[in-house]
Amino acid sequence: MTTTAAPPPPSTFAPLRKALFRSLWLATIASNIGTWMQNVGAGWLMTSLSPSPTMVALVSAASNLPMFLLALPAGALADVMDRRRVLIFTQSWMFLCAAALGACTALGVMNAWGLLFLTAALGVGAALNAPAWQAATPEMVAPEELPAAISLNSAGFNLSRAIGPALGGLVVAAAGPAANFALNALSFLGVIFVLVNWRRERKSSLLPAERFIGAMKTGARYVRHAPEMHAVLVRTSAFAISATALWALLPLVARTELKMGPLGYGVLLGCLGVGALGGALVVPRLRAKVRTDLILNVATALFAVATLALAFLQNIVLVCAALLLGGVAWLAMLSSLNITAQTSIPAWVRARALSVYLLIFFGSMTLGSALWGAVAERVGIPHAFEISAAGLLLSLALARPFPLHDTAMHKLVPSMHWPEPAVVAEVPMEGAPVLVTVEYCINPARAKEFASAMQSLRRHRLRDGAMRWGLFSDLAEPGRYLESFIVESWAEHLRQHERATISDREAEETAIAFHTGAEPPSVRHFIAELPV
Repeated sequence: MTTTAAPPPPSTFAPLRKALFRSLWLATIASNIGTWMQNVGAGWLMTSLSPSPTMVALVSAASNLPMFLLALPAGALADVMDRRRVLIFTQSWMFLCAAALGACTALGVMNAWGLLFLTAALGVGAALNAPAWQAATPEMVAPEELPAAISLNSAGFNLSRAIGPALGGLVVAAAGPAANFALNALSFLGVIFVLVNWRRERKSSLLPAERFIGAMKTGARYVRHAPEMHAVLVRTSAFAISATALWALLPLVARTELKMGPLGYGVLLGCLGVGALGGALVVPRLRAKVRTDLILNVATALFAVATLALAFLQNIVLVCAALLLGGVAWLAMLSSLNITAQTSIPAWVRARALSVYLLIFFGSMTLGSALWGAVAERVGIPHAFEISAAGLLLSLALARPFPLHDTAMHKLVPSMHWPEPAVVAEVPMEGAPVLVTVEYCINPARAKEFASAMQSLRRHRLRDGAMRWGLFSDLAEPGRYLESFIVESWAEHLRQHERATISDREAEETAIAFHTGAEPPSVRHFIAELPV
């Protein structure tokens, strides 16, 4: 017997052969360089407007809070609206906010609270942009190239992080923060140009578009019943809350602990970026050989070491070395979590599920920024870093109860295996809940095995749109079972037909294998005549 060897994974650079992905990737690098210049300018400007550790840390919080507040609505928008238009709007919004920030600073009318307000306004644009941006990536590359595309996006982001902070520090030293803000505004124009020229293929459907609130509920329901996402969210939150101390307090480390100017602060951020860029090149190779959980554990420990180093080191060269290590660990952690999240979500709910991931990540960053600013104010910067490092090491205990598993992406492809439901009259699309029942005949001796298989199927039904699910046994006829689930409307049930994936089909086939009847399990549909 001969076996066919599995094809090798695509090259890390394979997605760059796609013209759209390549153009957007290059434009995004330029835009992200502007964003990092903006961050350097905002952080350094705040140390001049208010030297309070709390106010300096609130710059980071102001950037991240909108993501926490708006991530889920943004995900719903990205799934129910044209993502290209959403991205053009958000990039244009951020251009206007950055331009206003530059103008106010140049005119000398900026104060600490104004800086926080406009930073938050930029964060609003980033929050609305992020789910659509991440969900658009799979549209630009082949499914097997998605992990490579995510790694390239991480590499591009961290290339920007390596260049932007040092360039930002240089510009601040030469021309002041206003120049950074103006250059950041200009950097959005390249992305807008590429998006305007993107001829996105629209997928038509005979079903009415999902409503905004309903889409949000469906996305939240999917994540609630997706164990793969639970592990990602818990591990993300535990890492981000503690790791934020390094980012939030670094401007003060540069200015008060190391006595550096804006260029020195930019160099420190650049060291994080260079380290992350190196990590972006190494992590894809590691993922092919090493379990994701091991990568996360090592990355967490390394970031704790880098954080702890800032509490004790005063030598600039050693601090830069620690930040290089921290950059590698940061990239390894976040890219692994992001890849796991993106490759465990089907296309129909990708933006909404990713928005929950972004909500948890940026919510944790926001909480962490405010927390570490307050801690540093009370116990000092070195002790704040010590506590942060201890928190990172304690988070390693979550690896066993919340392991990460890589999902085979082909199992998330729509299977379209549900037959068209039989109806004899016109059914209203909205306004009335629908009850679906499936009747099974089971060998009573295998009842426990069947119940276990149905528990898995329950998760699939609920995350694909069912509001309620139940399994009932016939008291008069042992072995006769009725599965039932309620869907919000007939339109939502028909969407379930389109959403069903190969993974869903496999769960159904496992349950149906217990059926002993001469005919397949009987499926019936009922529509509510009175309020449920």
